[in-house]
Amino acid sequence: MSKFKLDEIDHQILDLLIENARTPFTDIAKKLLVSAGTIHVRVKKMEEEGVIKGSTLTVDYDKMNYSFIAYIGLFIEKSSFTQPILKELRAIPEVTVAHLTTGKFAIFCKIRAVDTRHAKDVIFKIDDINGVLRTETSISLEEVINDKKRLMHAIFDAYKI
Repeated sequence: MSKFKLDEIDHQILDLLIENARTPFTDIAKKLLVSAGTIHVRVKKMEEEGVIKGSTLTVDYDKMNYSFIAYIGLFIEKSSFTQPILKELRAIPEVTVAHLTTGKFAIFCKIRAVDTRHAKDVIFKIDDINGVLRTETSISLEEVINDKKRLMHAIFDAYKI
């Protein structure tokens, strides 16, 4: 399978769509001095190649009163419990991210809550899942880096010829 090659126009399209996935193709075309049809064809091609997978909406959880963030590492009884534990985690809406990991934890989660009391209730739910031996929690004081573009730019720059 050959690698899909991105050019400078593709990079600029991605840059604008990462900033705002709802940017109209006509606006992108005006900024890049190409036709809207060109933007449409290139975005469609990037979707077909799997470079673009859907689009996202960024929710300001602070405005929805869910500003408390904690990271929870799960120690599990044995690896055969992983899938059932993940199924249980998916049923807890406050668990927004979960990773299978190596090292100290078998599973590492991010939760969002209203406050410490709410977070405690979520952590206790996780602790009660069959196969979870114990958890270790770190509270996020402040998100200081959440950059959607830097890695994309580094990848793009690394493959320029």
